[in-house]
Amino acid sequence: MSEDGAAALDGPFTTRQLLRLDEALRVADQQTGLTFSVYIGDLDEPTRETAEALHRRLDGAATAVLIAVSPNQRVLEIVTGPDARKRISDRDSKLAALSMAASFAGGDLAGGVLAGIDQLASHAGRH
Repeated sequence: MSEDGAAALDGPFTTRQLLRLDEALRVADQQTGLTFSVYIGDLDEPTRETAEALHRRLDGAATAVLIAVSPNQRVLEIVTGPDARKRISDRDSKLAALSMAASFAGGDLAGGVLAGIDQLASHAGRH
């Protein structure tokens, strides 16, 4: 296994990308007071309901933001809890999703997720 070239734990990200994602999530959580989470993998149909079920299982779901991406299905769902939704509108989520989809289309899964976390945290503002 190369130092950075092989996917970590057979996932879609290298170790370096995972570290960058972890840092982005930590910073977003600290700056906003919300809890940001990312799920990468297949979603059962209907995908929106599956993403919402995953979101409900998060600790503090009311203040949680879940970015669920299924590259194989070409699906992206952003789920916000009721408290998080007061600070991140559906329009904000759609804008972040468009930016993420553009990165995904260019083959940059990690960059797209990082951009989405950053945009959603920016829309939420500081707590």
